[in-house]
Amino acid sequence: MLNREKILLVHPLGYRYEDGQVDISRLAIVIPPLGLAGIAAYLDERSVDNEIVDCYARPDAFDRIRAYLEKETPGFIGFSCTTSTFLNGVEIASWAKRILPGIRTVFGGAHVSALKEDAVDGYEAVDYVVVGEGEETLFNLMKAGDSEIPHVKGIVYRDESGAAKFTGFPDKQLELDDLPFPAYEKLAGFPERYKLPIFNYPSVPNASCISSRGCPYSCTYCDRSVFRKSFRFNSAEYLFKHVTYLKERFGIRHINFYDDQFTFHRKRVVRFCELMIRNRVGITFNCAARAEHLDADLLEKMKKAGCWMISLGIETGDQELLARHRQNADLEMLRQKVHLIKKAGIRVKGLLMIGLPGETEKSIQNSRSYVFSLPLDDLNLAKFTPFPGSPVYGEIKENPFSGSFDEKWEEMDCMTFSFVPKAMNKERLEELFTEFYKSHFMRPKVMAGYVSMIWKSPDSWARFVRNLFSFLAFAKTNNRIR
Repeated sequence: MLNREKILLVHPLGYRYEDGQVDISRLAIVIPPLGLAGIAAYLDERSVDNEIVDCYARPDAFDRIRAYLEKETPGFIGFSCTTSTFLNGVEIASWAKRILPGIRTVFGGAHVSALKEDAVDGYEAVDYVVVGEGEETLFNLMKAGDSEIPHVKGIVYRDESGAAKFTGFPDKQLELDDLPFPAYEKLAGFPERYKLPIFNYPSVPNASCISSRGCPYSCTYCDRSVFRKSFRFNSAEYLFKHVTYLKERFGIRHINFYDDQFTFHRKRVVRFCELMIRNRVGITFNCAARAEHLDADLLEKMKKAGCWMISLGIETGDQELLARHRQNADLEMLRQKVHLIKKAGIRVKGLLMIGLPGETEKSIQNSRSYVFSLPLDDLNLAKFTPFPGSPVYGEIKENPFSGSFDEKWEEMDCMTFSFVPKAMNKERLEELFTEFYKSHFMRPKVMAGYVSMIWKSPDSWARFVRNLFSFLAFAKTNNRIR
């Protein structure tokens, strides 16, 4: 008999587990599924038995999934999915139903939150979708009897006729300071198995942390389906306790804050930095920020508190293209803030993408020239992907003349050009992408910066040397599967 008081939480891999063993991206970065860890901790507080299986960290995890299902016979299995991992989640859900007929499958994450009913229609293995924040909604779903399901806010379910129905959003949002810290201990091999991007940290072990939800901006390329137009954040005191917990419980020495807008609320960051400085915590950290929310005084305080690197969303160095897709498009202001960060003694990483609607060879050249004029320490260049839920996704679907869109969900991972702007072709786009990356890393200043990482981030260099041939093969072929 199935136990409706138990649930297995799964982070799908997104492709065949055999490929996962030889995926170059897993050598460079393995980020813990913090959303699932947060849900697990919330359920723990309410005496709901649960376990997490992270297929990305452990591509051979199918044996663990089967063992848990057969031994514990949970009433539910839940999946946290991106667009590229959704179909793999559906595959695992179908497999789980063959092992345990009657098990209920629940899907959450940005992809299904954007699709809502469409994530259930046509997918027999999907029983429920959690739209938006998962903690309270999932708990309410597990506690509800069959007749109460239509009254659980925040889900998509099938009615008696088999039609998918969305119950509407919950009446109120969660208070983030009331939530427990994520159940990091349920992530097998944490923290050693999880790695921040190579050359993006000074020391190990390191970890990830999220201290806010949502974003106050409305860029065309961002999906806001989970948190909608809200922006909420943990208090400085809660965040400080979270950081000290990670150090004391797991020996963490460096943290990457995966907030979209870590510095948006200036007073919170100032207070957090003061707590870090006063208590001499001895932990360094990275964060992401918008240039508008940085100034010299704040950066000086962040540096003293242990800030090691700040990632700035530049997106593109072409002014016209940037203005088309982002609010407050000001490349000169971005330039000034990059120099401020460097002056404060903090590393700076530029986040960019190629292939936005309206992209041309000229705009890519403009972007390259702009980026190469900045004193960036690191660069992340992504392949633009129109995710469901983003404004540009709807525009592309409604206006096929904007470019060609091959909507294969399993390939929509920012490492494949699923969309090609009308002025471009895919082959040329790939060439320009590779040239951009290679020419960046071959510049003497950039190469010297990475050489300095021998003493600034020795673990990164050790990882790089161990996997040198794999990285060189990727640079040559742009193929992530070795």
